[in-house]
Amino acid sequence: MTPLAIGLIGLAGLFVLLAIRLPVGICLAVVSFCGVWAIRGDRAAFGLLESLPYDFVAHWTLSAIPMFLLMGAIVAHSGMTTALFRAMRIWLAWLPGSLAVATNFAGAGFAAASGSSMATTATLGRVAVPEMLRLGYNPGLATGVSTAVGTLGAVIPPSIMIVLFAIFAQVPVGQVLIAGIVPGLLTAFAYAVLIVTRCKLDPSLAPRDVDHGMTRREKLALLLPVWPLPVLVIGVIGGIYSGITTATEAGAAGVVLALILGLVQRKLTWEGLRASLIDSARSTAALMLIAIGAAMLTRFLAFTGIPNLLSDVIIAWGASPLVIILAVSVAYLILGCFLDPLGVLLLTLPILLPIFDAADMNMIWVGIILVKFIEIGMLTPPVGLNVFVMKGIMGDEVSLISIFKGVTWFLLAEVVVMAILIGFPAVVTFLPEMMQ
Repeated sequence: MTPLAIGLIGLAGLFVLLAIRLPVGICLAVVSFCGVWAIRGDRAAFGLLESLPYDFVAHWTLSAIPMFLLMGAIVAHSGMTTALFRAMRIWLAWLPGSLAVATNFAGAGFAAASGSSMATTATLGRVAVPEMLRLGYNPGLATGVSTAVGTLGAVIPPSIMIVLFAIFAQVPVGQVLIAGIVPGLLTAFAYAVLIVTRCKLDPSLAPRDVDHGMTRREKLALLLPVWPLPVLVIGVIGGIYSGITTATEAGAAGVVLALILGLVQRKLTWEGLRASLIDSARSTAALMLIAIGAAMLTRFLAFTGIPNLLSDVIIAWGASPLVIILAVSVAYLILGCFLDPLGVLLLTLPILLPIFDAADMNMIWVGIILVKFIEIGMLTPPVGLNVFVMKGIMGDEVSLISIFKGVTWFLLAEVVVMAILIGFPAVVTFLPEMMQ
């Protein structure tokens, strides 16, 4: 049997294993191990299993992942977002759907500090949704905005997804992280426009917020407790953009800064620190297992010749970058309906990266587009990871159908955002180009 045939059988077997809901990392590793054994023999297969996991995990750049995860966990357990949510609510009270708009921008701020989509969604589910429901907001709108804005954690730096993409694509991590700033802010703005428009056309969705009777001085005083989050975000992103720190060093600096801010505000307890360490360790272990499996799959596919075959087909076909990215977007949206976001990214990169190289596409732009599609996949049925996180927080108070209905409106905003990012690549690339 030829290596190409073994590769195709291996990919088919991979999707069978995924269909029966085995863990993604295990599926990738098992198929890769068996495939290499079939092509190169048992010594090569066991050699791969012996050397690659350590070589991959020991990669210096990967240390940014546990650091960013720990930083986000410290932010979550320090309660830094409560003050931000309250300030945004007061300052945006004049807008239709003001509390939903406040949740949107507060969520964007938390996503920028945590780098975790699910952590952002869970936090807003506990802080913002109960308050909106108490004031009479439509349950779909309340849960929809809190679920959708959580996905900004995948694109606004620091982003774990972007770090992993940059490592596999072998592009500068700092430049891809910085490239996520404008698309993230554009998405948050599109969400806000959608909320205001819907609430203006249908006032029953969200009652007008009451006049809190605060003077401008009192409103300004509300901004004082918010200072830790901007300091943290500016410290991390500013360090990367200015070149003072690499993306990896920025993760460690972010942890130290988050610890200092938590201690200065006296909101970080020993229990909170312990919980942060445990949460980040668990998340890191799960991410690394999938990443190791994806690295093994890359090696297996290289032996089969499938990536080179696909690259030759693309070159012969003469497909434009636009056609390629649109075809990939369809595949990502379909896969996102059945697989978790990280699994989609690491499952497809070994196959797609040679195609992008053959088409001479800008990898920084490609990375942001792919992460955005993964972000959308976190909202689409039947999996919709963020939707199920929100459902877990809300219990029986809001039905799963209501959450999905609420999220659907924000998917329409994503269509507009993606059209802008695909049609005008400079929106993504101009900040990284200024770093060079």
